[in-house]
Amino acid sequence: MSGEAWVELLCDPGSFVELDTGIISKDPLSFTDSKRYPDRLVATRKKTGLDDAMLVGEGTLLGRPLQLGTFLFRFMGGSMGSVVGEKITRMFERGVEKKQPVILLSASGGARMQEGALSLMQMAKTVGALRRLREEANMPFVSVLLNPTTGGVAASFALLGDINIAEPRALIGFAGPRVIENTIRQKLPEGFQRAEFLLDHGMIDVIAERHQMRATIARFLSHLLD
Repeated sequence: MSGEAWVELLCDPGSFVELDTGIISKDPLSFTDSKRYPDRLVATRKKTGLDDAMLVGEGTLLGRPLQLGTFLFRFMGGSMGSVVGEKITRMFERGVEKKQPVILLSASGGARMQEGALSLMQMAKTVGALRRLREEANMPFVSVLLNPTTGGVAASFALLGDINIAEPRALIGFAGPRVIENTIRQKLPEGFQRAEFLLDHGMIDVIAERHQMRATIARFLSHLLD
């Protein structure tokens, strides 16, 4: 399910306005793997029609104004670079300014390796903005974990929601199961890093099917704000 489809599912019809458009990643490291990073960005933009891997804006859910962001996994696996981190930070800052709750849907392979330490810096940057949302605006953050939510995204804001909601069978964790098994030379428990495993171990609050997500988020916002 695309990020755009999630926006349509969650927001009241016609209420969502996209913000922070046109922000483009640079290539400060002159990074090259199988191809130059700028060439990879251009090819991905041409293929997807997207500027980067994050869509943010504001809308309403059952009439309640809120800030909403969603990862766009089809853009480089939803990886978090400087543009994604900047958009998320601005979204939290608008939540502070307007005293509105923030909902963020994560679907990501983690930090964008082509941006090196600048990508890793987004973990601290976004969490700092999230902290201000709580301390300065006393507004909740609802984190929705989609399949997959991994790497630096899982290790930063994705599991720091006042409410953490996951879709069924979502893969959630830092390193993938195969990487862990190859490192520790042990077989992992059945279902390890899946949403159901995390729910059983107290890492998330609830699992909701996609058709239940709008009502589930609305119910939690009502409990937290009304």
